[in-house]
Amino acid sequence: MISVSDLLIHDRLPANYYASDVYVRGDLEMGLLESRRGDRLLSLPETLIQAIYAGLNKETGQASRLVLFNCGRWWGKSFFSRFRDEVSDYYGTPLVEMQMADFLQALKQCWITCGLGKLSLDQTYHDRGFLIVETHHSPFARLAIDATLPSCHLEAGIFTSVFSQLAGRELHCMQTRCESMGAESNLFVIGVQKRLEAAEVLVEKQLDHESILPRLFV
Repeated sequence: MISVSDLLIHDRLPANYYASDVYVRGDLEMGLLESRRGDRLLSLPETLIQAIYAGLNKETGQASRLVLFNCGRWWGKSFFSRFRDEVSDYYGTPLVEMQMADFLQALKQCWITCGLGKLSLDQTYHDRGFLIVETHHSPFARLAIDATLPSCHLEAGIFTSVFSQLAGRELHCMQTRCESMGAESNLFVIGVQKRLEAAEVLVEKQLDHESILPRLFV
């Protein structure tokens, strides 16, 4: 809780660091996008995402899922590093010591401002070793080609890296529901990889999220 003495020392209360209207700064003449801290940002047009999907599908076939997942896992490390530094500096508190509400608010707004859609966390099954992440309006799901299986492999890789670093141990992420298949949202299950091996088989068999989740508790 902010105390009166803190207000006498600090001239502001921390607000929403990732608010879109202040976080993203552009120079139209130079064609540059930067964050409020001065880090370079990159805009991905829809045509590029579509081309990545089409190119990987043509060159690697089913292996494109693994390629995208590994790309997401690699990018997720950089994403988390920047997120940790920005949030820790702004709030004046190490990320691991932040209030959960502040952390979640920052992560949700960051996800929106980065153009990745909306994100929420479900900790209902935390005591059983699983965390559920739900996203809406994913550009990667919307632009997927002829999806017969969940297609947000890049995001699954990102979540794998982010939550592994948050937990301080190696975790894995498996998508069990996808907007590209007509669902109203995307669902991801995060947990220890060995316990998620069963989920991979069940997803391949095209079972829905509600059928998959109970089988992971066995």
